[in-house]
Amino acid sequence: MLLSLDIRDMLIIDRLELRFQPGLNVLTGETGAGKSILLDALGFVLGWRGRADLVRAGAAQGEVVAEFALDAMHPATEVLREAGLETSETVLLRRVNSSDGRKTAFVNDRRASGDLLRALSERLVELHGQQDDRGLLNARGHRALLDAYGNHDDALAGCRAAWRTLRNARKAHADEQARLAEMAAEEEFLRHSVAELDRLAPEPGEEATLDTQRRRMQAAERLRGDVARAQAALAEEGAERLLVDATRWLEGAAEGLEDALDAPLEALGRALDALGDAQQGIEACIAGLEFHPGALEAVEERLFALRGLARKHGVLADDLGGFAEELRARLAVLDNGARALVGLARAEAEAQAAYDAAAAALSDARRAAGARLDAEMARELAPLRLERALFQTVIASAEPGPEGADIVGFEIATNPGAPSGPLSKIASGGELSRFLLALKVCLARGNEGVTMIFDEIDRGLGGATADAVGRRLRALASAAQVLVVTHSPQVAALGQHHWRVAKEVREGMTFSRVVPLSADARIEEIARMLSGDTVTEAARAAARDLLRNGAVT
Repeated sequence: MLLSLDIRDMLIIDRLELRFQPGLNVLTGETGAGKSILLDALGFVLGWRGRADLVRAGAAQGEVVAEFALDAMHPATEVLREAGLETSETVLLRRVNSSDGRKTAFVNDRRASGDLLRALSERLVELHGQQDDRGLLNARGHRALLDAYGNHDDALAGCRAAWRTLRNARKAHADEQARLAEMAAEEEFLRHSVAELDRLAPEPGEEATLDTQRRRMQAAERLRGDVARAQAALAEEGAERLLVDATRWLEGAAEGLEDALDAPLEALGRALDALGDAQQGIEACIAGLEFHPGALEAVEERLFALRGLARKHGVLADDLGGFAEELRARLAVLDNGARALVGLARAEAEAQAAYDAAAAALSDARRAAGARLDAEMARELAPLRLERALFQTVIASAEPGPEGADIVGFEIATNPGAPSGPLSKIASGGELSRFLLALKVCLARGNEGVTMIFDEIDRGLGGATADAVGRRLRALASAAQVLVVTHSPQVAALGQHHWRVAKEVREGMTFSRVVPLSADARIEEIARMLSGDTVTEAARAAARDLLRNGAVT
């Protein structure tokens, strides 16, 4: 609910403080008195796009402050939380317009963007007039309005959940199809590579082992010759023979020299033992250097095969075994792909069936709600002198989506047998205002937290029709705050709170002022609205009757 509106130096308002009340608030005044300026100022602080030259002539800046009451469940509180602002029982909006056109906004004394103001305004205020710029004439919003009217929250939630499941199932199926198609394109390569790797059967560390063997084999001939020559030098014709001869000679001489040669003879014995050990080791080495003539070729062939496959697949030779397992896994996925696709296709079909059922249930609920709305509109239109008009909620098929597969439009035919069409194209200005009011009365359920503003929606109406309009505005005000700018005395008399907008000239400057009216002042104002500039006693009597009838509504 709008609690207050304070305006400073905007257009022809120098200073204005208004305190609004629950129920039906009416603003009256002569044409040009400044009633539309109040709406311009309110729209400015709410971030609505409007006229640019708002600052009062001669002022450095203009300012508008609006305070709204909020309860804990008001939808505006969620907007505040998302913006990182604290919530309380009220929200204070302030916007400043400097004379050079710069605009600065604040929400609860914190700087805010115009987008935040507009997001809050969508939850705080609805403005309705003959041109209705807040949604009733916008066919794109009719489905949401019908869903709100029909209280389709549960059906919508079910449809949205089914759509998410269907969308995920479709994506999983399509992704798997694409993946299998990509793998199928390389199936021949996979099978050839796996067969090639299986034939080779590489082992971890095998490359290093083969490389060592190859190097030894390549050097074996040269090394074997050197070792053989060493063996010959130590054999019976070489060092061994010399040592044996030396021992025999010393043993022959030792008999005449007593024990002088014992030590040399013992050393020669040890040398002969060591020589025998060396000969055995050399023989073992020579035996190890002997290999089959084709062994080197076999080792080189396998080594080159390992390295060739490693280069081909861009992996290390030691990783060929793991790479082969990866290729086998991809082949297994490909081989099992048909079975996986069957399961995904079944899941998609089940999700499609569930979505179709949810969308159909939502469509049925919308058709039922549309029928109720049409009947309720017929009851509302009759007192507004539109009893011959036909209102229709038209529901047609649309592209399926998270909120079902329907497109909803509100259409009217102003006379029996006349073709129906959209509200904005069929109805005249006066008819349109009454259609919009009747529609708002029907759709207003659940809007207790919104301030509804009607700008001269009763223009061109009078008598019983104007009274019917006023009574419907009064009915709306029983559940929500309603502000009405009106020229109709019948509507003004039904107001629970009444302000008069007037101009005054001070020191050669024109200003607009707004004053709350007492009971006697209301009689004078409504009498003026009835009779014009000259207020007669008959007009005052008629004003009293209107107010008396309004008081017992």
